[in-house]
Amino acid sequence: MTNLPIFRQESSVAGEGTPQQLQSAALGDWKQNTFKKLRGGFFLVLGYLLSPLCWWNDLLFNLPIAYGFGYICSLFYPKLLLPGSIIGYWLSNIIGILLMQFGAMDVLQNQSKERNLKKELLSGVVTSTIYTLVILALVQLKIIDAAVPLLGS
Repeated sequence: MTNLPIFRQESSVAGEGTPQQLQSAALGDWKQNTFKKLRGGFFLVLGYLLSPLCWWNDLLFNLPIAYGFGYICSLFYPKLLLPGSIIGYWLSNIIGILLMQFGAMDVLQNQSKERNLKKELLSGVVTSTIYTLVILALVQLKIIDAAVPLLGS
């Protein structure tokens, strides 16, 4: 018989390995989960600040963003300042709700399953649009008063 080379078999089965390899893998998972939670928390807070759920955000965030968007639109055609500002305000609220949704999914989901960005984006736009339509209906039915009282009146 011929001499056959002897190969050393490496263990690649999950759960087998040296304690250092297991500790390194656990540390890597912990770092990844911590980063995911921090990123999700950042998006959640930023989304809350841009969303219509935060009552004081308009003066500090949404109106300057809306005016900037309207101003950029007015550079192309001067009469687009007001419509561009309205669209910019709506977009800032939509982006806020989407950021909250993405952040909440990072913070609240424990398992790392594959995410479908197209489905999540569509879901966020649909829920944001429904929210906007509900608020509009409540204002039109005079259940909510949208008039802002003048200071000093």
